[in-house]
Formats: sequence, structure tokens, C-alpha cells
Amino acid sequence: MDLLQNTVRPYAWGSPTAIPTLLGVAPTGEPQAEMWMGAHPGAPSHLDRGAGPVPLTDVIAADPEGELGAATVRAYGPRLPFLLKLLAAASPLSLQVHPDLAQAAEGFAAEEARGVPVDAPHRNYKDRNHKPELLCALTPFEGLCGFRPAAESAALLAGLDVDGLAPYVDILRASPEDRALREVLTAVLTADRDVVAATVALVAAALERLAAEEGGSGARDPYTPYASLTRHYPGDPGVIAAMLLHHVRLQPGEALYLGAGVPHAYLDGLGVEIMANSDNVLRCGLTPKHVDVPELLRVVRFESGPPHLLRPEADGGEEVYAAPVGEFRLSRLLPVADGGPQALPGGAPRVLLCTDGRVVLRDTDSGAELALERGQSAYAGASERLQVSGEGTIFRATVAV
Repeated sequence: MDLLQNTVRPYAWGSPTAIPTLLGVAPTGEPQAEMWMGAHPGAPSHLDRGAGPVPLTDVIAADPEGELGAATVRAYGPRLPFLLKLLAAASPLSLQVHPDLAQAAEGFAAEEARGVPVDAPHRNYKDRNHKPELLCALTPFEGLCGFRPAAESAALLAGLDVDGLAPYVDILRASPEDRALREVLTAVLTADRDVVAATVALVAAALERLAAEEGGSGARDPYTPYASLTRHYPGDPGVIAAMLLHHVRLQPGEALYLGAGVPHAYLDGLGVEIMANSDNVLRCGLTPKHVDVPELLRVVRFESGPPHLLRPEADGGEEVYAAPVGEFRLSRLLPVADGGPQALPGGAPRVLLCTDGRVVLRDTDSGAELALERGQSAYAGASERLQVSGEGTIFRATVAV
């Protein structure tokens, strides 16, 4: 088991205070959006086994089966198949979707064949992998996720009384749902940008009018998240696209799972996020970055349904967030009455993150111990047998093999 040194990514949407507060360090004044824990080549964690800090990618590459276990290597190859993050949003992230495995492989191969550099700003596929993900809230957390029923979206748009939205309302009311969602999203993203920008400006004015009429009573709740979008992304067609999605509020301890093809955007809050180890994102809007509309429409699943919300389920001494993927498994261990010790299952690689209090990890073979304070994390290889004790909360990220 090794203490991890992690990179914090300063994306513009990040909170300047949430991650520093958890880590117990002074804010820099700059946004701090994500802390990455794992072996993603873009920002691998480092550990020190006596010869100075070494990237976790190098540690695993030197002995894949020893670090990951034979079952993980057979299933996912000689690399850590998941990435754990702290995510702190202070403003909306881009509206986006992720491909499934077949789409990612096809898209990656096509861009490789065209000679598109992997770091090109217009490149869609950085790797061949899919990117299912799960976010567990540490604070109240808000996001947009998955298409709401077409009739609900029609009513929401109609309630703004903006002429430019009327054609979308008609389509949503008249067409079969899957076709209606596809037609409206396509129309929004391919329309003349000046025309869309003018419509979004009228949407912003309508939202302000509704807010003034309600006087803060909360009755306008369905429109609340979209006012923020118009302020952060004036004129962006993604504002209209976002109004087709469910608004989700998570309380601490609740989680949201996102599979392939599901449009989503995180809005505000601090959470623990785990995902397959990929960087494949196709954007719909709410961003100055590249939007590849034809490829996006190939990947989006035009079907409505409730967001995939998860609450922890007891499994031995852990609470598990059961996601339908094998690349990752996220569980939470809460403080026990007597402080432990409690065995941590092995057989696969693990990243352990302390989010509250203090815990002590003990290698039952060597007797070595490692204390984790709030905000600290550790890596343990598949063969290490561990116990945890202390009055703290930890998240355990591993592989579901």
C-alpha cells in the first residue's frame, strides 16, 4: 500500500475552494475542478517506494499481473481499468455523451486512419474504450441527465412563450418520441448560430420574467437550472438542448450512474467520481470546444427514462454502489463503533480515498501501517491483504472481476 500524490486539474468550471477545503490546504484563488487518482496517462498518480516518486502507470507496467491480479489482466489488459476523481463544479460543465465500446473502437480507428493527431482539438476519440461513470455526492449536487419524456419537454419549452421554440414544441408533441428527440436535437445543433443565439437570449429574458413573477416562491422550480446556463453560456444552443433533460438533485451519499449515449451535464457540487479509464467525450453544447454533430447523433441514445440513481447497499462491512459494469466497483466504509479493524477485500487493485476523519490501513502480512487523513488516498495492489481501522470514512475503488 502506497500513499498517492495526485494531480488537481484547474478547469475553468471548477470550484476554487471545495477541493482545497477537503484536502486541508489553502486555496490558490484558481479553479480546482478535478483531482485524479489512478493511472490515466494524462495525469497519473505518483507513489514512492523508496527511490523517489514514480508514476503509477510505470509501477503497473513493470509488473501488471502482480499489481492488478491475473483476473483483471485477463479481462482488461495490463492497465488499471478505472479512474477515481474528486470533482468540484462551481459552474456548469459541457453537455456531453460517451460512446459504447463498439462506437469507441470504430471512431478511434477512423480518426487514426485519417491521421488526426490524438491531441488535436477536433479529435473525438482519444482511445478505444468506453466511459461509463458514476458520481457519488459528498455535498448537495445538481446535474442534468437523460432525456425527459417528450411531452414534458414540450410543456417546459411552451411555458417560456418564446416564438423561436414553437417549432420544437410542435415536433415534441406530434412525432413518436425517439424521432421527436432526434429531430429537435438535430435542429437545435444545426440551425443558424445567429438565429439560435437570438432565441437563447429570449429564453434568458423569459426566465428572468418568470423569476420576477414568482418572487422566489420556488414555484418556477422546473426552470431554475436553465437560468444558470444562460448566464454562463449566452447564445449557446446547448441551453435549448439541456431543456430536454431531467434535472437531478443528489443528497450526500446518493449517486448517479451514466451509461453510453446518455446526454448529461454536471452543474454544481462536490462528489467522488469513478469511470472506466477513458477520455472519450462527444459534446452537445455549453462549451467553446469542438462539437461534431454527425458523430454526436451516431452516439446519442434517443430514448427517455428516469435517471439511474443509486443508493448504497450493504455488503458485509461496506456500502456498495452497484453499477452494471466490470471496469469499476465503488464502495464506502463508514466509521465503525469501535474504530475497527475491518478487512478490506483483495484480489484486485484498489484506490482508497479518505473523505472524512482519519483511518489507518494495515498490511496483515508485513504489519506495515499507513494513516490516511481527510483528502488523502492510497493505492494497494491485488495481492496485498489489508485491514482498516479508525473513525473515518473511506471510498474503495476497485475492479468488479
